[in-house]
Amino acid sequence: MSLNRDSYYTALWSQVLDYMRDNGHIEPNILETFFRKSWIYSLNDEQGTVLTDSVITQQIVMRSAKLISDALTDILDLQKPVEITVELEDRYLQKQPEPALDPEDIDDFRSMPVQTDRTFDNFVVGDCNRESQTAALACAYNPGSYFNPLFIYGNSGLGKTHLLMAIANFVMKTDASKKVYYIESLKFVEKVYKAIQKNRIDDFKQYLCSMDLLLIDDIQFLAGKEKSHEIFFSIYNELINNHKQICIASDRQPKEIKGLEDRLISRFSSGLSVGIDSPEFETALAILKMKIENNGNDIEEVEEAGLTYIASNFAGNIRDLEGAWNRVLFYTIMFQEDKSYIKFDTIIKALKNQTPAVEKDGLTSSKIIKCVADYYGLTRNQIIGKTRTKNIANARHISIYLCRKLLDLPYIKIGEEFGGRDHSTIISSCTKVQKDIEKDRFFAEAVSELEKRLSS
Repeated sequence: MSLNRDSYYTALWSQVLDYMRDNGHIEPNILETFFRKSWIYSLNDEQGTVLTDSVITQQIVMRSAKLISDALTDILDLQKPVEITVELEDRYLQKQPEPALDPEDIDDFRSMPVQTDRTFDNFVVGDCNRESQTAALACAYNPGSYFNPLFIYGNSGLGKTHLLMAIANFVMKTDASKKVYYIESLKFVEKVYKAIQKNRIDDFKQYLCSMDLLLIDDIQFLAGKEKSHEIFFSIYNELINNHKQICIASDRQPKEIKGLEDRLISRFSSGLSVGIDSPEFETALAILKMKIENNGNDIEEVEEAGLTYIASNFAGNIRDLEGAWNRVLFYTIMFQEDKSYIKFDTIIKALKNQTPAVEKDGLTSSKIIKCVADYYGLTRNQIIGKTRTKNIANARHISIYLCRKLLDLPYIKIGEEFGGRDHSTIISSCTKVQKDIEKDRFFAEAVSELEKRLSS
């Protein structure tokens, strides 16, 4: 006889209690206070397991194990008594392995595809992303041992998804037995909704809890989704408790995600949070060259000054670099007579007026900062902050120079606008920009273009 837990056990346990009460084995108040809180979990011809809700109840019920066995023998007309064990519910159930899901039943739960061409080998490292790349590689090398969870944040298009997929590809390559799961948060919400509709949410949770590595992208879109919060929180705790690796990407730090439950923010913050900035010029140029070569083009067939122009003006994010290069290719094919070599002039014409425009009237230091930030694909916080990567520092120097030149603000006032910097720092920035204008043609053209936008 082998029975699964269902309403049969509930009815059988009630019969056992009635039997013990009617035969005067147990005092009624003891029966109601302790035995009613217990229940039969499993039963076969050899043994049975009764679960209780507390240590005290477990000890009291355990003293009556033989009486329970005798009751079951009479009620079920068994050939011989079964051996009864009494276990504490929480501890016992944690030890029981979940039954494996049928492969045909998990189609709705499967991971989103991991792009095999996104690896650590082709992730260009610079000052803007070195910290994130190092942390991601450490997690991939020994999942669950370091920085759990790893939380990568930064603006769109800076390589967060690339790092998540690089982790996945590294783990799958080095240990084929590892179960890896990648998903975007909106897709996670969709899967939760479908699982609830089909009454399969426990199966979904079980499936994800069986993973060795969980990578979730754009976690900010989980904000406000209360049911998904609850499900994700449960999965998260289970994986962390079992030392499984979780890696998360977002466009902002955990504490800046509005609509996310405090308990999730707290847990995300307990791991390691690392940011990715916009690439500095050298990194942007290296990324651009790698993208060109990966697309089957020859770097030697592009005028170097043109590559420098693209990297200088479209370093806001990697997608902008790719978009600028695709436009250059299109323009070359359509309008340049000699298509064997992409000229600097062709690149300038192709990308004319491609950077964002700025508000034109009521010029203020804030509008100057916004104009420069938009031109270089940065944020206001990066411009006025303390980051010293080359592209951000150059944009900051230009912003300071333009505030002095176009608004004639006192150095002290400009310093206040740029995070409380002292007047000597502001003077140094203005001097640097003036020298760079005199010796660097492309730098001078960039400053001139910004002046035109701000003055028109």
